[in-house]
Amino acid sequence: MTLTRFVSKNAFRNKRRSILTVLSIAFSLLLLTLMITLWRSFYVDNGSAESNERLMVRHKVSLTFNLPSYYREKIRAVQGVVAIVPLTWFGGLYKDDKPENFFAQFGTDPDEFFKVYRDMQMPPEQLSAWQHDRQGVIVDDTLAKKYGWKPGDRIVLMGTIYPVNLELNIRGIFHSSPDDQSAYFNTKYLEESVSFFKGTAGMFGILADTPQDVSKIATAVDDQFHNSPQPTKTESEKAFGLEFVAMLGNVKAFILSICSAVVFATLLVSANTMAMSIRERTREVAVLKTLGFTRQTVLGLFIGEAVTLSLVGGLIGSLIGYLAVSAFQHSGQQAGFFPIAPVTVGTVLLAMIVAAVVGFLSAVVPSYHASRINIVEGLRHIG
Repeated sequence: MTLTRFVSKNAFRNKRRSILTVLSIAFSLLLLTLMITLWRSFYVDNGSAESNERLMVRHKVSLTFNLPSYYREKIRAVQGVVAIVPLTWFGGLYKDDKPENFFAQFGTDPDEFFKVYRDMQMPPEQLSAWQHDRQGVIVDDTLAKKYGWKPGDRIVLMGTIYPVNLELNIRGIFHSSPDDQSAYFNTKYLEESVSFFKGTAGMFGILADTPQDVSKIATAVDDQFHNSPQPTKTESEKAFGLEFVAMLGNVKAFILSICSAVVFATLLVSANTMAMSIRERTREVAVLKTLGFTRQTVLGLFIGEAVTLSLVGGLIGSLIGYLAVSAFQHSGQQAGFFPIAPVTVGTVLLAMIVAAVVGFLSAVVPSYHASRINIVEGLRHIG
């Protein structure tokens, strides 16, 4: 029997205890994988190259205040601005108010929308159909698949913010990565339906010439309207999304505290398991040393068992985390400007490294004491 086989068999000698330990570690590493994914989505992932060239302009006071639509041409004149479109959150209901039927809806300008959002793809004939239909709407392919929509279908969005129900014709289905899961209609249709909305826009989306122009444009736009009745706040698309995260509180501290608690709990579970396992095998250790096993070999065998259990639990937890995030991404529950990034290979590897380190730390002390057991005392041990 090889040492590897010896370690693997002894790791699961007490099947019930080993399985419970693996499941405990798996649950902890599942939480850790989710927290790392959230951290990367919020603070590490910079998105596509196109998103790094986009800015959002909103009212400085609050998103609930609209901006004058004539700001658009003034902003277009700022050096470095390639294209600009209005974006107005409609917030209507589709079918009912159930969460599974919620998706983002924006009023915009069909003529320039794809000039700003160049990372979205849609057939040219569908774009032309949308531009020539005042009641036209385009939808994300994930939404289209979910509801069985196809070009030519008619949908109704029931207004909650604006006192109007929009009857819209699906003219196109676009693809974006990650999934946008939104619908975009002609803002002119909303202006014609709601008198007080005419001449306004919720916010503006800007495409900069280069990523280096983003900060310059933001400063120039805000300076231009600094003393106006409707001052602006201009920021990168990434920063705009982080504002929604900040509304939840100190997310960084929350994620770090969860990760710390997860690692500590996993260490306690693994340490308890290994301490009981090694204590029960005192006579076995004495027999192994009688057969010629060195202290270093005994130490390595027990540490190997702990690391094996931790790695199995870590792998199961990471895979469940990957499946959970993937299911969430395709559930239609995320929409808007801040999608959750997928679980990457790097995230899984980091979780596995944490699992291995926890396994090592949990076993090193009891394994060290076991390796120092005197043969005679070990053989006399009862327990």
